[in-house]
Amino acid sequence: VTALNFWASWAAPCADMNEVFEELSRKFPTLQFLKIEAEAFPDVSEEYEIAAVPTFLVVKNGTITDRIEGANAPLLASTIEKHAKSISSSSASHSASSAPQADPKVALRKRLEDLVKSEHVMLFMKGTPQAPRCGFSRQTVELLGEAGVKYGSFNILADEEVRAGLKEMSDWPTYPQIYVNGELIGGLDILKEMIASGEFKKIAPPEDDINARLKSL
Repeated sequence: VTALNFWASWAAPCADMNEVFEELSRKFPTLQFLKIEAEAFPDVSEEYEIAAVPTFLVVKNGTITDRIEGANAPLLASTIEKHAKSISSSSASHSASSAPQADPKVALRKRLEDLVKSEHVMLFMKGTPQAPRCGFSRQTVELLGEAGVKYGSFNILADEEVRAGLKEMSDWPTYPQIYVNGELIGGLDILKEMIASGEFKKIAPPEDDINARLKSL
């Protein structure tokens, strides 16, 4: 199941809804989330009959199951939650009903593993990309922006469980932390080195293949 967010930089409601969309992507990592700047990809917008921004679509097995036009955060959240629960219920049906209660440490580990895989490139930082709370996080956001990479982010200051747990799981004591395809590549200094050498572009190319990704839905 994939959630699509068609937006435009000039439309004020899109800014708020983009934040809602990103928060939902972190909350429901079992779904795929994709932001598409409508005017930058007119063919895609026409194919999906986008007449206004923001517009949100939910695509399942190549079919549009839900369409939400306008800045309706409650409806978007309930729609995404509905599909996430459907996926969870389907998975749960394969489990024994008498399964023992999950160990809290195991549950946290599973949550962290889902978070680091929630985007191809995932940044765990202090603050948000719009409002970094430390110089290292700000520099990391700037570098990723210059690289033209689509990435997700998580504010570790807002969740102590994630902040402490991720340091232990990754065996990396500081933030920011950058993950690619669920694997830790390191912090700011390593990111600088990989961008300078061209290695980062190989594992996280710029966001210029949206059409190809949509065709694979």
